[in-house]
Amino acid sequence: MVDASLNTLTAYITGTSLTFTLQSPSGVCQGSGVKNGPLGTLQAVSNLYRVLLNKEAGLWKVIISSSEPYSLKVTGRSPVDFIYMFVEKANDPHEGLNLKEGRPQTGKNVSLHLTVSDSTTFTVTEVSLVLASRSGKVRGTVESLGRGNYLVSVDRVPEAPFRVQMVGHLGSSTHSSNTPIQRQSNTLLRSSNLVVTVQANRTLEPGTPVSLPFTVTISALGGTCTVRADDDRGFVQSFTDSLTLVNGSAQGSVELRPPANTPSGTDITLTITAESPDKSDSNYAVLRLSVVAKVTDLSPPACHIVSVRDNCSHNCSLSTWELSANITDGNGTGVQRVSSRPGDGILNSTSSVGEGGVNVTQVLYSASCCSPNVEIIAVDGVGNVGRCFYSMRKAPSPNPPGTTHSSTVTPSTPKSSLNSPLILSFCGFLLFCSVVLLCLLVALPFCRFRYDVRGEERRFFLM
Repeated sequence: MVDASLNTLTAYITGTSLTFTLQSPSGVCQGSGVKNGPLGTLQAVSNLYRVLLNKEAGLWKVIISSSEPYSLKVTGRSPVDFIYMFVEKANDPHEGLNLKEGRPQTGKNVSLHLTVSDSTTFTVTEVSLVLASRSGKVRGTVESLGRGNYLVSVDRVPEAPFRVQMVGHLGSSTHSSNTPIQRQSNTLLRSSNLVVTVQANRTLEPGTPVSLPFTVTISALGGTCTVRADDDRGFVQSFTDSLTLVNGSAQGSVELRPPANTPSGTDITLTITAESPDKSDSNYAVLRLSVVAKVTDLSPPACHIVSVRDNCSHNCSLSTWELSANITDGNGTGVQRVSSRPGDGILNSTSSVGEGGVNVTQVLYSASCCSPNVEIIAVDGVGNVGRCFYSMRKAPSPNPPGTTHSSTVTPSTPKSSLNSPLILSFCGFLLFCSVVLLCLLVALPFCRFRYDVRGEERRFFLM
């Protein structure tokens, strides 16, 4: 079946002493002896025939006549394809769907999450589990989740090997053909009567052993199952390699121990495989774990500015300033990296041991006087962030060209503004006026006034 989305159709026929005939959906035929015919171009090399077919949607037929074994393969290119995975609904409605590893259980229901590559123009109408023998299929119920995603529910998983088949149609106006589009998975799947179940905490701690229990269930009432457990990090220390079934079930455990120096955030993939007593069936479970170190350091590094020196001239681009600071993390995990922001200057850092055995990171930052601001950022081993910000003090007025201003800025108590000469002079004048006024007030009761008409003078004298 060729649909409207397929391009570059090529048929490969391999065999000796054979003849074949191609028939298009419209009924036109072309034999193996015609190199350039109405249906395509034929190329033959030894016992291989390669036919480049013309595009025509519908059901094509290839009639082969041979007394020897032969093979037929037809390929094409199409933007329509799909991927799928078996899933199960999570107990928490907010978590949605969980990936279900392992082979599906025979005769039980199963759910698939299917994603279509060309989600804008293609609509899925049917998803089935098709038997490899083509003798039947089990159709599922399709529910659209939007954006090319579909949830497919199948009531029964067949016992025989099967493939996943998708059927749908194009909704674009550029394709007027009503021919359904069908895609089928390449992987041949098999169900299993054996189930491996494992439940565990999803996190491990460096240097701490953990025991993960698992359960094997099978339809057989008795017997001994063989178990194998391995991981991609080599953290598995031991496991139960043989289980005796009681009423079709048995439990075992896997012991893991990440080394003490395992970095936090390391991922582990653990696979537990079980084989039936008669070796005819097997299944597996996959568990993904993470190593997370216990966090005891909750305090950020402390940053202390020791001194600031500037040599800034009238032209800031010709002068620089520098800052020195000490960064400590106390009893924490230690300072791992130091950076500056906005980062226009040069940052150098060295480590030393201070009083009480505390590690000290000494930072020296230098920058152009045109970049007066800086923020020093320190990060410790667990991600705590400490900061210290400094903005360089500018001179009250610009220095004359050709002169420089040098200073060292350290934490100090602000000086009183009463030391100004202008304010001291004003205070002295007020004191003098107060003394004169006080003397006049004391002498006034002992004074009399006389008025001389002739001289029209006003005089006063002490009595």
